[in-house]
Amino acid sequence: MAGIGFELRKLLRTESYLGLLRAYTYASIISSGPWVFSIVGLIAIGVLSIGTVYPDALIVQFQVTVTYLIMSSLIVTGGLQLAFTRWVADRLFEKRDRAVVPNFLGVTLVTTAASGTLAWLFAWIGFRDASNLYRVLLIAGFALMSNIWVATVLLSGLKQYRAILLLYAGGYGLSVTLAWALRPLGVEGLFAGFLGGQFAMWFGMVALILRNFPLREPISLECFGRRQMYPELLLAGFFYNLGVWIDKLVFWYSEQTSQHVIGWMRASVIYDLPVFLAYLCVIPGMGIFLVKFETDFVEWYDKFYDAVREGGSLQDIAHYHDRMQETVREGLYQIMKVQTITLLAVYTFVPSLFAWIGISDLYIPLFLVHAAAASFQVMLLAVLNVLYYLDRRREVVAVTVTLTVLNVALSLLSITLGAEFFGYGLALALLGALMLALWLAQRLFRKLEYLTFMLQ
Repeated sequence: MAGIGFELRKLLRTESYLGLLRAYTYASIISSGPWVFSIVGLIAIGVLSIGTVYPDALIVQFQVTVTYLIMSSLIVTGGLQLAFTRWVADRLFEKRDRAVVPNFLGVTLVTTAASGTLAWLFAWIGFRDASNLYRVLLIAGFALMSNIWVATVLLSGLKQYRAILLLYAGGYGLSVTLAWALRPLGVEGLFAGFLGGQFAMWFGMVALILRNFPLREPISLECFGRRQMYPELLLAGFFYNLGVWIDKLVFWYSEQTSQHVIGWMRASVIYDLPVFLAYLCVIPGMGIFLVKFETDFVEWYDKFYDAVREGGSLQDIAHYHDRMQETVREGLYQIMKVQTITLLAVYTFVPSLFAWIGISDLYIPLFLVHAAAASFQVMLLAVLNVLYYLDRRREVVAVTVTLTVLNVALSLLSITLGAEFFGYGLALALLGALMLALWLAQRLFRKLEYLTFMLQ
């Protein structure tokens, strides 16, 4: 399960610039693969459909529908993703490997039933003018995407990053192929093709989970029992995903910045494209995140708590504590440095790049603001990861609630102030949440030994 960490350490220990470059490139691809394939896949389907799907509004309907499915499924299952992953980690610590797959299947059953019911109500009430096939695909798509996120976060918790990358590459590649083949059927054909690839990807994830933990017991709902999942994690997962999407909802449902697409779904032409393109700028920062926080930090974290549990010397415990803190500080500094270089490069070359791919220069200011916001999000994700490892659940809830509240308030304010302020709501909200998370983490490290021994 720690194979990715060992591979990265092997590349880093070659003591050469080439080994260093290979390690960080490998980490960047592994960590940001799902985001990149999601964005590129949707864009590719849209480009390949131009000229064969008429009118072009049908392509927009497909892309907006999938975007809403991704957003809503992330928000609805965000809390369950975190809480169930922690539940699995606790069972693995107890050496109860046999409980993982039965409860994963139970979570899949509950997720399918709950998301399917919600999607059915949404499709029935909000999409009366759409075709029956579209509504069926909408219901199936929401249930499928919800289950994909649960499986993805479980595999991420098991450190199966390379497998996730390969599955996303294959799944989105198949989605593009099937959507291209079914494009003569219009928006329903594009939608069905996309879901075909996503189903294959989810099936591969389930197969990988079953390979790691064979099914030896019947389906179980033990994880939904009393005091089995932490309510703080349910709240933190929900508010984090809501917090990073709420500005899109504000712009989508403001009459000044959006237009109707299909059913209850709206989109913002001026806001959406720069947002999704900006997330491609975080690939270098995600590489640093994986190396420093999922590999180096975890190494010192394990040594610290092993020393605490096994009666290590005070000198060793203090040393491991200092190394944990140094790794966090160094990791954040490196993320900031590499993202600053990335933003400077983007600022230099983005006019030529936008001209080459045919995007108006009017999008550039908003794109640059969102690129900066995406960099803040990577740093916030890194600090939240530290708080999760140190089991500071209430602090994480405070940070994610703060992110949500700030993003709503500042995004509404940016619309009131005018187009030149678009995007600053998200950027300032992420920056504010990051500052709060850093303050909480710093305060925690000052008294970590005291809190650790008091909880024994």
